[in-house]
Parts: sequence; C-alpha cells; structure tokens
Amino acid sequence: MPKPYAIPLSPRGLSNIAPPPPWHYSGDCLIVEFWADVAAVAAILPAGLAMDPNSAGHAVAMFVDWQFTGENDELLEPARYQYREFLLLVDAVYDTQPVAYCPYIFVDNDSSLMRGLIQGFPKRLGAIHQTRTFAASSPASAIVKPGARFAATASTAGQRIARAEVTLTAKLDDPSKLSLTSRPLVNLRHFPRLAAGQHDKPAVHELVMSVMDNANFADAWAGDGQLSLPVVDGEEISDLAPVRVGPGYRVSMSYTVTDLKTLLDKTQAG
Repeated sequence: MPKPYAIPLSPRGLSNIAPPPPWHYSGDCLIVEFWADVAAVAAILPAGLAMDPNSAGHAVAMFVDWQFTGENDELLEPARYQYREFLLLVDAVYDTQPVAYCPYIFVDNDSSLMRGLIQGFPKRLGAIHQTRTFAASSPASAIVKPGARFAATASTAGQRIARAEVTLTAKLDDPSKLSLTSRPLVNLRHFPRLAAGQHDKPAVHELVMSVMDNANFADAWAGDGQLSLPVVDGEEISDLAPVRVGPGYRVSMSYTVTDLKTLLDKTQAG
C-alpha cells in the first residue's frame, strides 16, 4: 500500500503526485556539449556557486525519454510514470569542487515535476520529443550505428526553445568519458512565502547536491553534435545559446534516488 508522501496527502496515498523514495529511473539520453557566453553562465549561478575558471562557459544540453518506478510497480502505470525531459547543466564550482548546476529543466509529467521540485530541479511543463530506436528494423527506427542521426526538440507554452541533433560516429567503451559523469549535480531548492511582509523570506532556500545511487550507463555512443536555443517571448534560456558546439552523445542510463546532501541552508525564519 502506498504511503502519503507528496500532495495531495490522500488517506491511502493513491492520489499522491509522487510516491516516497526510493525512486528508480531508466532512460535513453541524447546529449550535446556546448559553450555559452561566460557572462550569461555567471548570471544564472545562485549564491554559493562560482564560475569554473577552467571551463569557459562549458555546458550540456540533455534530452531524456524516461521510465520511472518506486516500490509499488509504478512502471506498470506508464501513463503516470513515463515522461520526457529536457535540461541544461552548466559548469560551476562549489568551494573548490567542480560541479554542474541545472538552471533550466522541462518535463511533460506532473509526477516528474513534483519529484524534481523536491530535489531542487526547477522543473516546468514542456513538450519534449526525441528520435527513438526499436528492436524491429525499419526506416522508422534509427539504428544505433556509425552515421545514424538522432534529433530532439523541446517547447514550452507553444514555443520551441531547443533543438539538438547528433550524428553517431563511434561507440564509447568507457562511459566515464561522458562529461555529465565527471561532476556532481548541484541544485537550488527554493519555495517562497506568500504571507505579507515575508516575500523575501523563503520557506525553503537550500543549495543541495544530488545523490544518485547505482548509476549505470550502457550502449554509449559519441558523435557530432548540433544545438540551437532560439530566442522566444517570455523566456531567458536563449541567453545560454551556444557560442560553440562540441560533441554529441547517445546513451542509456539508470540510477536510484533515496537521499539528498544539503550544502548551504539559507532559509530565513518567517
């Protein structure tokens, strides 16, 4: 029987947006490395993080087709626990440790959105799609081999905010060569107060580091990457548009979440 964890706190826990941890994830990823304007990266970093002087604005765009489960066979509820995601990660430094920070992330599922907010990911709703591959060979199934092309797009509020394309060149025998495996991920958990006179005293304001257990990478391929973050009304993600694009990757990954590490707690008393 599910336990009440996230709102709505229904009596039997069946209506909760997100079940309690552990949270298990498996997905196919399309990734493009790029370099953004250094000033734009500096402007997006929260207090407690600093620019990485060795990265020169290095960042990663990531599209993922996810499947999720908790401890109650949630994967058998695909309408609720399958989702797609697009996010950016920028290089930063916490104290002297190189880290990655997530300034923008979009998903198409409310359970994923809630789990992300709990972890500190600033998730918003969007529409994300990417080229898929299937076991049955067909022109409609992109075959994972040299020369194969995979693309992904993301949009929000009816506007396209990102498009990526990767042309595969070679398989990676060592997934540690993926840039996203080399830096721990840091997020900002922030929830404001509405009470008059306390708008500048958030109920939660914490710099946190993600704890990802049993991370596994499979069928990792490198290739030539393309990425665009077009200017659209009401969005600032294009401030991080590439000034240079690096390699792209396609990889399957999985991990489990049961914990979170607090680095800085700047929550102010109400």
